[in-house]
Amino acid sequence: MWPLMHGVARERHNVSGTCHRTDVLASASQGKREDLSMSGEKCLAGLKILDLTQFEAGPSCTEALAWLGADVVKIENPGSGDPGRSLGRTAPDADALYFLQYNSNKRSAAINLKDPRGLELVKRLVKCADVMIENFAPGAIERLGLGYEAIKAVNPAIIYCQVKGFGTGSPFEKNLAFDMIAQASGGLMSITGEEDGKPCKAGATVGDTGTGMVMAISILAAYVRRLRTGQGEHLVVGMQDSVMHYIRNAFAYMDRTDGKAAPRIGSRTVGGGQPPIGVYPCKGGGPNDYVYIYAGAASPEHWNRLLKAMGREDLIGDARYSTAAARLERRAEVDEIVANWTRQFDKHTVMRLIGATAPAGAVFDTREIADDPSFEQRKIRQTMAHPVIGNYAMSGWPVRFGDAPPVVGPAPLLGQHSGNVLADWLKMDDVAIGTLREAKVIAGDVAAKAIAAE
Repeated sequence: MWPLMHGVARERHNVSGTCHRTDVLASASQGKREDLSMSGEKCLAGLKILDLTQFEAGPSCTEALAWLGADVVKIENPGSGDPGRSLGRTAPDADALYFLQYNSNKRSAAINLKDPRGLELVKRLVKCADVMIENFAPGAIERLGLGYEAIKAVNPAIIYCQVKGFGTGSPFEKNLAFDMIAQASGGLMSITGEEDGKPCKAGATVGDTGTGMVMAISILAAYVRRLRTGQGEHLVVGMQDSVMHYIRNAFAYMDRTDGKAAPRIGSRTVGGGQPPIGVYPCKGGGPNDYVYIYAGAASPEHWNRLLKAMGREDLIGDARYSTAAARLERRAEVDEIVANWTRQFDKHTVMRLIGATAPAGAVFDTREIADDPSFEQRKIRQTMAHPVIGNYAMSGWPVRFGDAPPVVGPAPLLGQHSGNVLADWLKMDDVAIGTLREAKVIAGDVAAKAIAAE
């Protein structure tokens, strides 16, 4: 075990908000001795995160850490909370499913940051936290008096994290951004879409959740170092910069083609690749009745294996198609050979027939994935027991720890844990908490009422 250095010991609070110290590593190792089973949701037990993020880029980051065991306390406006709570609501008194997707396993404390007592409460919580993270509009957190220097003065060992649209020093540093803005300005849209079409936004929220994952990894790195040295950190990521991280292949293509910008190329890989590569039509004719087949230059044997699976052994060794270069010259012919075969079967059959010999994947839509029981059996999709909405199935953390991924718990109601957090982190008593509630410094802790099933 690494030695516990100055600044790493946890602080535990009493009613007045002062702290006594406890050994984080010792408590973590004690927990390991008590339960030797492998469990993803216990990996980060003891890590305390003060979460002032909203929508997706920040919440996706803290949710990942919450799934892995961190105690994530979401600080929200007592009036409406995270704006993501209302984004596409299915009922007026229920949080949006969008909010559930990115806030599982967290606690919510509704604190009025416009009240000086609320700001002071957050600063007390900062003393207990290992990590603080925010993704407000540029300059907003500083105007609240909760910028890095102010927080560092309260807790020098804090890992202070900021997710912004554009990085420090960028000419657009003060600009606002969402996922699609990051995709556009980070280069992703320039390489997404049909070859002769307009730039397209990728379906996956690479600018939001992609940025969240980059920040989550960085938080863990800073935390591991802090366990060794006691040193805090100031982490800042621009969503534009993060998107660039995910299109490194496109830059490599540009650099090997005389500096020309990487083009849009439809469903093929950057630069087009060697055929067969792309989506091929299958029986059924529906909008997603396709299979993606990749038997290009990466593994020359895949082409011969594909021919055998298609019953076209007559083409094995045919000089017109025997090399990747030859197939590239006859892309249209190769595509038609493959398509003539795939059209005879549905996409599931094609994937089963060739998937073990050449890379192939059916184009499954969200309905098909949700209806596939194997994802729930493997706990890749899990059912969240939400106190208002009821049971809600969603995708969780996909990595298995031992025999299963971490458990997906419910997303919190607005202010559901306000008093609970103050009692837990600050050791405040019921009288002190009640005084804050009466003064409207905090809100929440009310019983949940389930919505009627339609």
